[in-house]
Formats: sequence, C-alpha cells, structure tokens
Amino acid sequence: MQQMIFTTIILIIILFSGIPPVYAFQTEVEPQVLKQGDAFALIIYSESSIEPEAYFGKRKLYFNKIGDGIFKAVSAINLNTKPGPYLIEIKQGEQKKKLRIKVNKARFPIQRLTLPEDMVFLSPEDECRANREAERVSLIWPVESEKIWEGSFVVPLQSEILTAFGAKRIINSKKKSVHTGVDFRGQEGEEVKVMNNGIVVFAENLFFGGNTIILNHGQGIYSIYMHLSKFRVKTGQKVSKGDVIGWVGSSGRATGSHLHLGMKIQGVSVNPLSVIKLKLLKSSYDII
Repeated sequence: MQQMIFTTIILIIILFSGIPPVYAFQTEVEPQVLKQGDAFALIIYSESSIEPEAYFGKRKLYFNKIGDGIFKAVSAINLNTKPGPYLIEIKQGEQKKKLRIKVNKARFPIQRLTLPEDMVFLSPEDECRANREAERVSLIWPVESEKIWEGSFVVPLQSEILTAFGAKRIINSKKKSVHTGVDFRGQEGEEVKVMNNGIVVFAENLFFGGNTIILNHGQGIYSIYMHLSKFRVKTGQKVSKGDVIGWVGSSGRATGSHLHLGMKIQGVSVNPLSVIKLKLLKSSYDII
C-alpha cells in the first residue's frame, strides 16, 4: 500500500513539474533487403514532434516531416561498401537508438565491349579536357541544401535497359570501369523527362558524357542525364517532375543513341532504379 502511494506521488510530481515526458520511437527501413549501390528510406514513428538526427557512418541523414510524429529520410549505400552489418545512429531529443542494418552483396553483370583503339586511348588534348571537366563536375555536389523533391521519383524515359548499374566493363579484354548509372535504349529525339522537382545546376557539353544535364533535388539528391542531342533547359532554371528537359542523342563518347541516367545521394553514386522503387517516397502529390 505504501509503495502504491509513493508511486502515485512520483507520477503526480512528474506531471506537474514541467519535466517533459520521454517518448520512445519506432523505425522502419525500406527496402528490407539492402544491397550495395542501393538507396534506402528510413522512417521514424514517434509521439514527439522533435526532428530526429541520424548518421549512417559519417553521413548525415536529412529528415522531412510527413505527418504527426512521422519523419522520413533518404540515404544510400556505396557501391564499394563491404557486405555485412552496419549501424545507423539515431537521436530524437534525449532518446537514442542504434539501428542495425545488413548490407548484402549485389550481383553486378559483366559487360564486354570491343571498341576502336581511338575510343579507348585519349590523345593528350582530350585527356586534358576530360580531366578539367571532371574537376569542375566534382564541385557540383553540396549536400546542405533545401528539399525541392516531392513524392516518388519517376522514370525519365520509358524504355528497356541496355546497361545496368554497377556493370563491370571489360573493353578490348581489359577491365576499364564500373558503370555508375543506368543506360536506357532510346531513339534520337525521344523526350527525356525530369525525375522530380529540381534546379538545373549544370547543362553543358562534356567530353565523355556529351550534352549533360545535372539537377539538384535538394538534401544532397542529384540526377544526371547524359548523351542528349539537345537541351531544353539552362543552368539555374527550376523544373517540375515530368517536364521535358532534353532529347535522347548520342553525343560524347557514345556508340549509339541512348540515355545514361545517374544519381547521387549525399555524394554517393546510387542505382537510380532503387530510388524509383522506394514506396515510402510515394505521396498524394504523385499524379504523373
């Protein structure tokens, strides 16, 4: 009896002392099976309105409030991440949690190509140009920016895939590179559409990528469109999901008409198809 009275007194003191209640939060990760090169969404369910903080390694996750006590963030797993268990450290107010996730090994295809030597080995002038352009493009990816994207990301071109993300390219019997995008088959002049709301941060011709557009969707999320025949946008222009930004072509180092689609999330090259598949990004906004 005395114990019950003591407990009741303590509860009354807490309720009227101004001490904030402690709320536990629940987490959900999508997809449930994570692979190298995948994007993933982390969603927090809580009775608190405090915005969570989370880190995947040294990488910060950027949360968006999508409902009362519901927060969502998008991040990515590096293509070169070793398979195994990893931790996401989460904090909301005084509550902390270490969420264990497992990264599974992805099966990437091997693409064997036979090309003329002049398409494999660059002249000193071409190599100098390519290096200058690579240095410029490397400065484009800041992660501290306001959210622009809304709802799910959409396919920019309805077509079959020619080359998958992560494909290991062997050119003239020598290993050359790993494909950090997805190549879509396309006819010269087919429309290329925006995956999501964004701002054009780059619209220029590159030695390798040809006519290239890079869009900033905010919070470190970027989409990249290469080998276009022509641009329909210019740097600094705001675009909306589904807008036409250019047309399929074969500019740059391309052997035929196609669209190379790439994506980066907080500096990590990620499989664009894994971003498109995220169900947690869907909302009533999606009308396209």
